[in-house]
Amino acid sequence: MREHLLVLLLAGIFVYLLTPYARKLALRFGAVAQVRDRDVHTEVTPRWGGVAIWLSIMLTVLIASQLKLLSKAFLQDQQMLGICIAASVICLLGVIDDRWGLDAITKLAGQVLAAAILVNFGVQLLWLPINGVTMLPTSLGQLVTILIIVVTINAVNFIDGLDGLASGVVAIAAGAFFAFAYLLSVVYNFDRAGAPSLLTAIMLGACLGFLPHNSYPARIFMGDSGSMLLGLLLGVAAISLTGQIDANAIASQNFAPTLVPLLLPFAVLAIPVVDLSLAIIRRTRAGRSPFAPDMGHLHHRLLARGHSQRSATLMMYLWTFLVAAPVSASAFISWRINLLLSLALLLPILLLTLRPLQVNSSAKQNKQLNK
Repeated sequence: MREHLLVLLLAGIFVYLLTPYARKLALRFGAVAQVRDRDVHTEVTPRWGGVAIWLSIMLTVLIASQLKLLSKAFLQDQQMLGICIAASVICLLGVIDDRWGLDAITKLAGQVLAAAILVNFGVQLLWLPINGVTMLPTSLGQLVTILIIVVTINAVNFIDGLDGLASGVVAIAAGAFFAFAYLLSVVYNFDRAGAPSLLTAIMLGACLGFLPHNSYPARIFMGDSGSMLLGLLLGVAAISLTGQIDANAIASQNFAPTLVPLLLPFAVLAIPVVDLSLAIIRRTRAGRSPFAPDMGHLHHRLLARGHSQRSATLMMYLWTFLVAAPVSASAFISWRINLLLSLALLLPILLLTLRPLQVNSSAKQNKQLNK
């Protein structure tokens, strides 16, 4: 745990210190977000926060490779090398898009390329825990892997619409991933869980280090260079946890059901994936491109209900935690206690989400009575 906490702390410090330089760089080269009708920010804001996140992650990975325990994650068929290369490709793609703008097809092609690099270095689904253990044909496993990576990249990218939203949601997701991966790798000695526990610790630190610069009112955005990078790394953690650890061995430990590694990635990414799915359905029905921007995202709907930017962001944090925490906690506590805790949290979060609508409705009624 000490080495994991060390890399978490280092990633956070690196991001915090490097982000002001990324901001200056973005302003110098014109990588800024202009104010548009569909945007919620009111001032021109520099992007390229993802550059600071990428550099910090690379530096932290380099340091981790020299640590006694965490260095074991670098002995798994050069997977960490492939992850670093794919992360660099996706960040570069985002840097170009943040400055000059890329069409949807070009961005999708770049995302597939990054995912293919991961597959080439051995990051792919080998099996699914369906009817016991179902081994996947190599070609099918590679295809599903690329699909999952591309979906998580775009899911995180789609929710990056409020100050601090994407970085906070990813931090919660990374924390849930880390808790389960750490249990597997350190407590139960599953070697294959070493890479996801390392990655998620670094991601959690990087997001926490970036939040002071990105929280409302944001002085810098992470941009596509950051959101696509974090989405890719979350996808890698999902693949590593889901399809490269023996499900039967997990079940034999009697601390978690076999399906937990399969459900956890979907749970921690539930809110971004739901937002992505609704956006695709909404835009397709309207005869538009699934990647065409609009103001129908979940955070836009919260704003329409009367939430402030800070309040809407907090609500997204709480809903992400409510969905992700119970699945991760199932590896630690009984399902009965887990269910009671989840129900205890559901009501206050639901009330907090709906309250602004009730307040606004009361205000409208008062105005009508005054007339």
